[in-house]
Amino acid sequence: MTDDAVIARIRLNPHSRPVQRDLRDATQMHRTVMRMVPDSLGDSPRHKAGLLYRLDETTDSSTLLVQASQLDPTLLPSGYGLADVKSLAPMFNALREGLAVRYRIVLNPSKRERLSLAEKGKRGRVVPLSGPDADAWWLRRAAEAGLQLHVLTPTNLDAVRPRGKDAPPMRHSLLRYDGTATVTDPAALTDAVLTGIGRGKPYGAGLLSLAPATTA
Repeated sequence: MTDDAVIARIRLNPHSRPVQRDLRDATQMHRTVMRMVPDSLGDSPRHKAGLLYRLDETTDSSTLLVQASQLDPTLLPSGYGLADVKSLAPMFNALREGLAVRYRIVLNPSKRERLSLAEKGKRGRVVPLSGPDADAWWLRRAAEAGLQLHVLTPTNLDAVRPRGKDAPPMRHSLLRYDGTATVTDPAALTDAVLTGIGRGKPYGAGLLSLAPATTA
């Protein structure tokens, strides 16, 4: 599957009405990115396509990163943005134990609330984590994914709440982490990049980006 995985970097057109709509509505954004994968995947098409995405915004531009086993940016709305599609195979082939990398990821750190014995059999609410609790969550998940973190810089992002009558009644609190790390388990890291990390994947969380760390 690593030979098939691709990533599209789409520089969004700020004058596009579909872009403006999607930036306001995470549910619509999810529907738009799903247009790029085959429509014959049956149940759980996002999971089967391995689709993950992240919105990277600066003061003067917005870039949508979309990763999947197959992508066709020509299926996006007309004028949506300029897309550049690349294979992830060279990155996976370069991974090795001890490699220093830079990373970026948007996450929805959370945990399931523990209930009392009187509520046995019920499931607790999923509650968002913040501050040191969120940092500890990411440190733990990164270690499981084959990364030893050295720097983790959190940035709070606007929370998303899925819209629509069929959307789950859950608010996703998002944090972006940037930093440096060392690869400890290339196989685990490859799996984490392909499948994503944590909750909120349909709403822009979980996509892990890696690049070689440069030394001064």
